[in-house]
Amino acid sequence: MSRPIAWTLTAWLLLIGGAARAADALLEELADLQQRWAVANYELRDKPRVAALELLAQDAEAVTVRYPQRAEGWIWSGIIRSTLAGAKGGLGALGIAKAAKRDLERAIELDPAALDGSAYTSLGTLYAKVPGWPVGFGNEKKAQSLLQEALRINPDGIDANYFYGQFLYEHDRRAEAETYLQRAAKAAPRPGRELADRGRQKEIAELLAKVRAK
Repeated sequence: MSRPIAWTLTAWLLLIGGAARAADALLEELADLQQRWAVANYELRDKPRVAALELLAQDAEAVTVRYPQRAEGWIWSGIIRSTLAGAKGGLGALGIAKAAKRDLERAIELDPAALDGSAYTSLGTLYAKVPGWPVGFGNEKKAQSLLQEALRINPDGIDANYFYGQFLYEHDRRAEAETYLQRAAKAAPRPGRELADRGRQKEIAELLAKVRAK
């Protein structure tokens, strides 16, 4: 093997190895964000919950700085900011919701199918929850379109089905809501997401009870 070819091969191997290490590091950071979000969302309340989410939002933003071309980091930044906006509530949370919207839109630009279309689920839920014009950017038609796109990408996903079921229930479409909530209840467990799955299944059961109430 000639020297130029040998150096080229070495450079490629180093590049591949560096990319693999970066991917592993990103996966570790995402797993940390996921676990800490699940604790904040399902086990903390009031001021401790807000404080935990504020710290998480900072850490998630740092991930997007380190990996600006990876949609997964932007998705989790958007999810965490959306949760923080809900935890804070009121008009003061609107700026956080707008930041979450930008994060999720960036994720869709980079990779619409990343994390099984989670950006569509979270963005659709934001459009459903945020007040409409002139206060905020909320829009029922946009919300439904985004949530349906999430289901197209991940038809059996627990979150995609839960949040669309929630949207339908809030618009007095109970029979349809029950169908999607039942699908969410039957969703396969997600490895490494046990706490989040338990919390989501509890929410599904509670909403199903409301849907079925006379």
